[in-house]
Amino acid sequence: MASPSNADQLLGILRETVVALVRRDGPDLSARQLGVFLTCYLQDGAHTVRGLAAELDVSKPAITRALDRLGELDLARRKVDPSDRRSVIVQRTLKGAAFLRDLRSVLSEASQHARKNGYHGEQRRAAG
Repeated sequence: MASPSNADQLLGILRETVVALVRRDGPDLSARQLGVFLTCYLQDGAHTVRGLAAELDVSKPAITRALDRLGELDLARRKVDPSDRRSVIVQRTLKGAAFLRDLRSVLSEASQHARKNGYHGEQRRAAG
C-alpha cells in the first residue's frame, strides 16, 4: 500500500477540521468568510476592506459581504479610520480571538488524528 502524499495528508487534515467545525455548535463560515477572518487574525497590522480585497484577490463587495457575516457573529467589526474617513478598518474582537483558539485546537486534533490513523485519499478516490 502506497503512503499518502503530503497533499492527501493535508486534504485529510482539512476534511477532519471542516467536519469537526460543522459538527460543533458554533459559527458556520464559508470559505471566503474564513479566509477573511484568518487574514485579519493571522496577519499583523490594520486591515481595510480595500486591502483585504487586494490581498485575497476578490471584489470589495465580496469582502463587505464576508465582513457583514463576521460582524453578525461578532468575530470582527468595522470602524471608520479616524485618519481617513473614506477608509474602513477591520477590528478583531474577543469572540473572534476565542474562535481562533478553538479553530487552532480543532486543527491540532485533526492533525493528530490524521497522523495517528493515516489518510489514504488515493484509496478513497479509487473506492468512490
